[in-house]
Amino acid sequence: MSVTAILFLTFVVLLFMGAPITLSLGAAAMAGMIASGKPLEGLVEIAYTSVNSFPIMALPAFILSGALMESAGISRRLVAVAESLAGPFTGGMAASTILSCLFFGAISGSGPATTAAVGMLMIPAMVRHGYGKGYAGAVTSSSGGLGVVIPPSIPMVIYGVSASQSIADLFVAGFFPGILLCGGLMTMNYIRSKQKKYEGDGNVISATKIAKTIKDGFWALLTPVIILGGIYTGFFTPTEAAIVSIFYTLFVGIFIYKEIKLTGVMKALESTTWLTGRVLIIMFTALAFGQLLTLNKVPDLIAQGLMDLTGNLYLIWVLVIFFLLFMGMFMETLATIMLVTPVLLPVMISLGVDPIHFGVVLVCCCEIGFATPPLGENMFIASGVANTTLEDISVNALPFVFVSILVVFLIAYIPGLTLWLPRVLGALMN
Repeated sequence: MSVTAILFLTFVVLLFMGAPITLSLGAAAMAGMIASGKPLEGLVEIAYTSVNSFPIMALPAFILSGALMESAGISRRLVAVAESLAGPFTGGMAASTILSCLFFGAISGSGPATTAAVGMLMIPAMVRHGYGKGYAGAVTSSSGGLGVVIPPSIPMVIYGVSASQSIADLFVAGFFPGILLCGGLMTMNYIRSKQKKYEGDGNVISATKIAKTIKDGFWALLTPVIILGGIYTGFFTPTEAAIVSIFYTLFVGIFIYKEIKLTGVMKALESTTWLTGRVLIIMFTALAFGQLLTLNKVPDLIAQGLMDLTGNLYLIWVLVIFFLLFMGMFMETLATIMLVTPVLLPVMISLGVDPIHFGVVLVCCCEIGFATPPLGENMFIASGVANTTLEDISVNALPFVFVSILVVFLIAYIPGLTLWLPRVLGALMN
């Protein structure tokens, strides 16, 4: 039996047995190394290499920064701004939720973190305003994924490291696609709210109220401006920006909003430690798995198979996107990125696709995976907050998944939507 067959067989069998993705990847990599006659000590070197990277330092820093936002009072103020902008219209409360996820995603970089932080505030509010629990959970879980597209984004960092691409360019490239996804979700929410008769809150939109919430949330809204502005003016790198965001959050929470407490800081440190450790272990096992795939020329075989099937880039994008969506249904986002990047990126580059463009499409597909069962992390979080079944949320999420897929195809087929902003900013800085 070939090394590739042993690698995939071990991985698939362990997954079907219910083993965690990390264990499945690690055990498959060990089996592959034994079958190829390589010493298992090589896994130690791979483990060191996977974390011995300056950009990787941004990972725990952005996670900690996002975790501190809630205890600092920043997330609550962002939600208030979004609610003042969208509340009075048909489906306005749900639209406020989508905008809140967009704003919070710009500072957390995590889909589940965005869903949890916004969902705890907005799902009970939507239910009080007459929205069904399943619909409230579906809106929140679908828009919570915006946190991984809108910069800064933890999956973008992982892709940048895996593909040796500029994380700053990836952050900026994800901005407009994130806005497009948000617009698609808002449009579908309006259509569905019309059908379900989810009216606004009855209040006339107030410029005074909007001005007040923006004034109260000014320091919160300034966070993404400081992070992205600092990166693209060359004042600091993305890794340094992550550290700056921590100190900025602490400064705002302690000296301006005066809401941050020691217990909140300790809770944020605890969740950061748990999530960072989980991510780094996945990175190590996925890197070992990916290196064995590369050594056995699996990417070359896939590229040749695709080229034999069709030379049409649009058809290849269809195959790649549906493959990524399928992977997102069953695999954790970071593992998906680590696995498919070494396999699909060389194929897409050979077809003339820009690696930054491919990275954004990949992350957008992963964003949809947060709201598709059976894995759907955001759906589990929203289900717990809304106190309803996963099936109820899944049915209500289908229209939002559909419109998100349409937007992903638009982003894939029109590279300029992704690449124009990095090029403009890059030209201005040169």
